[in-house]
Amino acid sequence: MSRLKEKYLNEVAPALMQKFQYKNIMEVPKLEKVVLNMGLGDAKDNAKALDAAVNELSLIAGQKPVVIKAKKSVAAFKVRKGMNIGAKVTLRGDRMYEFVDKLFNIALPRVRDFRGVSTKSFDGRGNYALGIKEQLIFPEIDYDKVEQIRGMDIIFVTTAKTDEEARELLRLLGMPYAN
Repeated sequence: MSRLKEKYLNEVAPALMQKFQYKNIMEVPKLEKVVLNMGLGDAKDNAKALDAAVNELSLIAGQKPVVIKAKKSVAAFKVRKGMNIGAKVTLRGDRMYEFVDKLFNIALPRVRDFRGVSTKSFDGRGNYALGIKEQLIFPEIDYDKVEQIRGMDIIFVTTAKTDEEARELLRLLGMPYAN
């Protein structure tokens, strides 16, 4: 069992039960999945850029990403329906907990001038979105082999009903919020 899942079961769930006065353990919010998404605008012209991004995303997540295709044509962006425009990975279970542990304790502290993440990125239903400007903060990425610095979105999907419950869940799991 991963370190973070053990922490959730032994510390976080009892603390949430006490704070929000849940009557049943099944009411306690938990992390359902984590989705990593990398949009690649330049991939329509350069197929090697797509391959490099897919390889980097698979190193970061520990799982092979799915290549995302355009759903419809957009003339202003020179995009045709069916073109490869991004990659995403959905993490669940033990891989999710391992990734979140690595993100909170290793990757985010490596961000330059890091003061914490915003508390305003909740969607109203207990999900949190985090944008990262460069993939170099992850220890698996070799700085010398990176062709282009790319950002990514990380979405934390929880079973929490409100943003307050989700904020407390992520805080207790170790999310470094800005004060």
